[in-house]
Amino acid sequence: MEFDLDFYRNKRVLVTGHTGFKGSWLCVILNRLGANVTGYSLAPATKPSLFDIAGIDGICHSVIGDIRDFDHLIDIFNEVQPEIVMHLAAQPIVRDSYKQPRYTYETNVMGTVNIMECVRQCQSVRSFLNVTTDKVYLNREWPWGYREDEMLDGFDPYSNSKSCSELVTHSYKNSFFQDSRIAISTARAGNVIGGGDFANDRIIPDCVRAAVSGKEIIVRNPHSTRPYQHVLEPLFAYLMICAKQYGDADYAGWYNVGPDDMDCFTTGALVDLFVKHWGNGLTWKTPASKDGPHEANFLKLDCSKIKSVFGWYPRWNLDTAISKVVEWSKCWEANGDLTACMNQQIEDYLSC
Repeated sequence: MEFDLDFYRNKRVLVTGHTGFKGSWLCVILNRLGANVTGYSLAPATKPSLFDIAGIDGICHSVIGDIRDFDHLIDIFNEVQPEIVMHLAAQPIVRDSYKQPRYTYETNVMGTVNIMECVRQCQSVRSFLNVTTDKVYLNREWPWGYREDEMLDGFDPYSNSKSCSELVTHSYKNSFFQDSRIAISTARAGNVIGGGDFANDRIIPDCVRAAVSGKEIIVRNPHSTRPYQHVLEPLFAYLMICAKQYGDADYAGWYNVGPDDMDCFTTGALVDLFVKHWGNGLTWKTPASKDGPHEANFLKLDCSKIKSVFGWYPRWNLDTAISKVVEWSKCWEANGDLTACMNQQIEDYLSC
């Protein structure tokens, strides 16, 4: 790994969005690293949820709260005095953002304002990371990857609200943190997959639900190209950024986190891999009607910056990532020991 994992031992870390898919995996990792973790988030958005399955409330100080509630949020900051803050809380579903645009902007934009204001007022914070998305860029559907200095202007309310979240972070950094008292970064991750994602309108959860119920997988946009990566890839990148900038604020900045070009797959090719690993005669099809809101056809990241600055690189190709998703999902289907499964997958990742 590109940083000393022992760095997190006894560090006070606050994670927003800890009841979500990525947040739950992050809490498991931080607990393994010996951090004192506080999570702040709404109750899990799905049933089942990885938060409940993995017993996240038993391994961290779990606070159920709304990122839009500044008074509650600042009370938690004052109580726990975090040294490191990792902001994952968001309304993360593109299609839901069309249904609830106002709520999406309130959560993703004003939620970021609230967290930045707490960071500004809390003297204990040394390192802050805002986790956004590869969809923050103005998508011109070109075949090369977007770099960190490309224009930010997401199309749909979700993507656009995350572009705004980036700009809020940039403004706070320029306005209030020029003294480098607090190192501030954002991370723009590609499409993340892994065991325990139960969200609606995401391709891998749709695959798992179909496989478990013995149904055919429905794939809306089989020809769209996305940068898919296992959830452990960006999470360890986030941990690396926070650790490095904690010791040296010159590391703070804006970073793409995505797979190598060879793992920018079409959705149809991704599902083919899932079908191969799941077996049992599983198949997929496209729906007869493709009516629905706008979705980008081609999106890829240029991750040269994070590789150059930190020496970071993705460890698992997409075939391995899908095999890990299937491994976790079959363990869940069989009522197996999912905590052991997750810990073994983390060990496997770190041993690469």
